[in-house]
Amino acid sequence: MRSAQRGRSMAAPKHRRTALERVQKFLSETYFTDCNLRGRLFGDRCPPASLSCFQTSRRIPYDEAVGQKFSPAKVGDSFGPTWETCWFKVELSIPPAWAGREVHFVWESDGEGMVWRDAQPVQGLTKEGEKTSYILTRSLKEMEPHSLTLYVELACNGLFGAGKGSMIAPPDPDRRFTLSKAELVVFNRDVYELLVDLEILLDMAQLLGEENQRSFQALYTANQMVNVCDVTDPSTFPAARDLAAAIFSQRNGESQHTIHAVGHCHIDSAWLWPYEETIRKCARSWVTVVHLMESNPELTFACSQAQQFEWVRSCYPGLYAQIQDFVAKGQFVPVGGTWVEMDGNLPSGESMVRQFLQGQRFFQQQFGRICSEFWLPDTFGYSAQLPQLMRGCGIRRFLTQKLSWNLVNTFPHHTFFWEGIDGSRVLTHFPPGDSYGMHGRVEEVLKTVKNNKDKGRVNHSAFLFGFGDGGGGPTQKMLDRMKRMSDTDGLPRVQISTPDRLFSILEKESSQLCTWVGELFLELHNGTYTTQAQIKKGNRECERILHDVEVLSSLALARGGAFQYPASQLQRLWRLLLLNQFHDVLPGSCIQLVVEDALRYYAEIRRAGAGLQEEAVRSLCGDLLQPEAGSAESTLVLNTLPWERTEVIARSGPAGTETLALVTVPSMGYAIVREPVLPAQPVAVRRQEDGSIAMENGVIAVCLDVMGRLTSLRLLDSQRESLPDGCCANQFALFDDVPLYWDAWDVMDYHLETRKPVTMLLKPLEITLAGGLRGSASFSLRVGESSTLTQEIILDATSPYLRFLTQVEWKEAHKFLKVEFPVQVRSTNATYEIQFGHLQRPTHWNTSWDWARFEVWAHKWLDVSEHGFGVALLNDCKYGASAHGNVLSLSLLRAPKSPDATADIGHHQFTYAVMPHRGSFQDAGVIQRAYNLNFPLHAVPASSAQCLAWSAFSVSSPAVVLEALKQAEDRPDAVVVRLYEAHGSTVVAWLQTSLPVKEAMLCDLLERPAAGGRLPLEQRGVRLSFTPFRVLSVLLVLGQ
Repeated sequence: MRSAQRGRSMAAPKHRRTALERVQKFLSETYFTDCNLRGRLFGDRCPPASLSCFQTSRRIPYDEAVGQKFSPAKVGDSFGPTWETCWFKVELSIPPAWAGREVHFVWESDGEGMVWRDAQPVQGLTKEGEKTSYILTRSLKEMEPHSLTLYVELACNGLFGAGKGSMIAPPDPDRRFTLSKAELVVFNRDVYELLVDLEILLDMAQLLGEENQRSFQALYTANQMVNVCDVTDPSTFPAARDLAAAIFSQRNGESQHTIHAVGHCHIDSAWLWPYEETIRKCARSWVTVVHLMESNPELTFACSQAQQFEWVRSCYPGLYAQIQDFVAKGQFVPVGGTWVEMDGNLPSGESMVRQFLQGQRFFQQQFGRICSEFWLPDTFGYSAQLPQLMRGCGIRRFLTQKLSWNLVNTFPHHTFFWEGIDGSRVLTHFPPGDSYGMHGRVEEVLKTVKNNKDKGRVNHSAFLFGFGDGGGGPTQKMLDRMKRMSDTDGLPRVQISTPDRLFSILEKESSQLCTWVGELFLELHNGTYTTQAQIKKGNRECERILHDVEVLSSLALARGGAFQYPASQLQRLWRLLLLNQFHDVLPGSCIQLVVEDALRYYAEIRRAGAGLQEEAVRSLCGDLLQPEAGSAESTLVLNTLPWERTEVIARSGPAGTETLALVTVPSMGYAIVREPVLPAQPVAVRRQEDGSIAMENGVIAVCLDVMGRLTSLRLLDSQRESLPDGCCANQFALFDDVPLYWDAWDVMDYHLETRKPVTMLLKPLEITLAGGLRGSASFSLRVGESSTLTQEIILDATSPYLRFLTQVEWKEAHKFLKVEFPVQVRSTNATYEIQFGHLQRPTHWNTSWDWARFEVWAHKWLDVSEHGFGVALLNDCKYGASAHGNVLSLSLLRAPKSPDATADIGHHQFTYAVMPHRGSFQDAGVIQRAYNLNFPLHAVPASSAQCLAWSAFSVSSPAVVLEALKQAEDRPDAVVVRLYEAHGSTVVAWLQTSLPVKEAMLCDLLERPAAGGRLPLEQRGVRLSFTPFRVLSVLLVLGQ
């Protein structure tokens, strides 16, 4: 009986756990490596013939590096400190006995490396990105060189910088980076293939679940493979692989979900490392992708950010030429259409247009086509004006996944139409695996199907695979895993695809898709509206500077003469500004090194912008400017905004004194001011017995207590009080600000429970200007432990708003400073300015969707109104805000400690203003007043020549704002005028100009003329039709 049993093969035991663990141990990198399969992956090893290095604090090109003096080095040495670069010269000699074998050069260190061979970059090396070997030969032939020299460029930083103790901690300046391996090895490809087979089967066995028979088929097959496989005898491997192939070749049914796998490598243009290091990250990542494409012709790779292409083009021309070839083949796929993956909330409307204009033009010039998908997978929320801007730039498709990070509510769709505030719609897809850095694992493809919120509506989805954030990209192993899952019963179909292929299918399947209207608000990271206030201020200021330079240069161009429009200088400055709008820079979620770079770029825009503005003004008004220094008889005042303005300005008098003047300047033009004009109602300032101060100017009347708080704010014509009884406005409040993890990014809902009013008076309110053209009063407060705030509260003649010029010496840690304005207005919604328009958000917390928006963003103003009356808050450089109940809050300063331990510490200056108004904010001119606060009039000393006021452009409707005026990109004899409807109304407006225009036509945001877009030039100007929040661009051809 016993002998009969011996002849029969044993059935696999039904004990699932032991079978699973048996297979796991067979693959383990830790257990039984002396006798399991993993231990056989590498054969013989051999050290380099010679290893030497030299170290530098600079990131230098290859040609310079190889000429340096190298000193001996060895495995086990450590290098540093952080941000240094070590160049290694590696001389290799492959043993002749390895003939016919696959030979790898293995390099392991905790820094990021790049292999150079024959003066070209060939392979990125990073342990964190699972790239630790460079293939020297697939099969060593006798005639191949057995001796060769490689160089390895090692950056003393990891994939995620060099955080001390945690990823987002500030970089450890003294970190050392160890070289733990540098050797030649024989790589056993047959062992590798078997390992991948078993890994996939093991994952299927574990993840498909005990109720699924495929789970058991995979498990028993893997168990049988272990039985068949003798690790010491490679001739047993084919039989084991045949068993796996039998499982992988069992096909799916027709209804199975299809996953479109696209290689991806999200590279933050700066984050936990500086801009300069990103250039090398791009090269390390992309050269690896190109290397993979050479051996995997099916591989596709989606790549965004024109700025990164431009960096590689200028620093790595050989690699860039290879990329251009693979773009032509359709494998290396440019996506996104923007200069960088910018923040989706804070850049102005015009900045967002320029992101697309610079990006799409770059892709057209370099690769012969523009991008058809907007690609912004990692940005902290998405403005409701983006759909219109995408469509105006030739894009109707959008991919992101960031809303999967929502802290409160689960977003209800993965594939849907997104509709913006003007009604524009774009097809939007969130990869249902909720990641842009997949590794091609069974678990990820199963999650992609299970998690999909649009089952039954669409049956296709994206799967972006590759290491990301700090670069890295796809690996061969990811590809090999997915090859086994291309069409295997029990798993979704996985095919290597392209964004275009996926979206084309989704478009065909789109009839059942839902629509989401309005902003895509991320319920997380809402501290980024406030962190790094100097960056926020630099952004707003530089947007203004470039606007003004373009307006004045365009006017100078149109007036004729020898003026050369500074197109190339402006492009350079715009690209610096756009780079700083990257989604970890403008939001303030970057390390100190990046902040320093960003502030340097803003300083450069200010410096160069001032020079360009001076040249434009000299050309435009040359004969009016004062020929030599001395006492100015009059002042030339320029207005770059499209409406007439009457304001108080400061002009420099003799011996550097400043005098005030009330001036009226026409829209987009200038006037000469000579005799001072007196206001009908001068500003009156009175001190009361209790130390409070009252100011009024015929429009508004205010009363301030000794701490600078508003106790009354009245509109004089109606005597309507803006503040509730017993409440003070301009009340500063300090909150504890300790988030759960993401320090620079997050402010949590519970911070609101820690409110402490700022009440420590250092210097009580006193009158600083007694009235006339301007009245003002100032005071100082102690804020928190050791910070001080000084404020001058200013009321100008004729002004409908009260200004608060604020200076803070900020020295706090984990505190949040806000200023609050309780108002006597009842409304369930507040209105916030966004790009080219505005939107409403609730002032209540009825639902989880409402209270998740406890801290929101706005641009130049927010407003709460009831019928017939409202109050607006204006600002010149702030973005964080909230309106809860009847309290308007402006977020002023935060003090996070990582990833920049010094964030926001230091001196700050900013201005905000409060504006009570009758009627709607639209009719009261809140929008225009907020522009005025942000775009001061320019006063220049002038000669005493006679001169009529001159206006270049005006618009007949107050609902329409002329936002930008610039030279056309491809027509030096034309200018582009960008206008938008700002009230949320349907309106016809006439664009009037005094410039010599011979032709007018509508164009898109890329300045391509619209079909049938020619506009007749009529007596009243050019007639334009707007629907709510519509953006129109008009190309005006100039005649002389």
